[in-house]
Amino acid sequence: MPELPEVETVRRGLAPAMEGARFAKVEARRADLRWPLPKDFVARLEGETVTGLGRRAKYLLADLSSGEVLVMHLGMSGSFRVGHEQASAYYHEKGKLAAHDHVVFHMSNGAVVTFNDPRRFGSMKLVKRAEMEREPLLRELGPEPLGNQFDAAMLAAACAGKKTSLKAALLDQTIVAGLGNIYVCEALYRAHLSPKRQASTIADRKGAPNERAHALVDAIKAVLSDAIAAGGSSLRDHRQTDGELGMFQHNFRVYDREGEKCRMRGCKGSIRRFVQNGRSTFWCPACQK
Repeated sequence: MPELPEVETVRRGLAPAMEGARFAKVEARRADLRWPLPKDFVARLEGETVTGLGRRAKYLLADLSSGEVLVMHLGMSGSFRVGHEQASAYYHEKGKLAAHDHVVFHMSNGAVVTFNDPRRFGSMKLVKRAEMEREPLLRELGPEPLGNQFDAAMLAAACAGKKTSLKAALLDQTIVAGLGNIYVCEALYRAHLSPKRQASTIADRKGAPNERAHALVDAIKAVLSDAIAAGGSSLRDHRQTDGELGMFQHNFRVYDREGEKCRMRGCKGSIRRFVQNGRSTFWCPACQK
């Protein structure tokens, strides 16, 4: 499933095509994705202008002139591609509609934004902007890891007293939003912290951050920023809006590198894999303590 860097990469690719443009025509080629599309989905979008395109955790948020927000999730295999109306018309004439192109947005600026989702775990939902804080998909989410409010003090306070593993805590979307298995493994490696370490050990008895918390927050911000700059990671389904693959998988230091030599300077260990909470964890036992 795409994590924060992949979703942010998609947002940046969609923004030039969607922000400030009006939905001239909307095609909903099926009535459902993961869940049924909202009632009157097409009618509620056509004629409305996208006033802003944001992101919350792994959700894309298109603010509309109607006062509603189009909340979109890529699911496991969803992707957006951006084309142009003239190219799209030629594509249609050839009768080569992709079987999994489920929703198509024809924008007033000539852009054609197509949502493709073979497994149909993606979703689209319309929510009134005034009700966003109460929206079930979003209301329990923790802070954005690249936001100014996310710091060592906040993370330490959230982990204080927790007996779960540090990796499990970071995957908890109520503690920090948007992180998934890949970037948690990479961040823990950069911070020299074991994924098996108890989460509470990044805080002192009063819940204040220690040096581990500071190192971990710095590592989280760095690995996410690096991944976004590389267009995310393409392991199976992730594509940028121009169809290109993300490139960060070539920069993994630990994820999916079982048996390889540790790349940390001065470390003579090797990368190992074990199953933790049902997910593969990659780490270097020699330098992650």
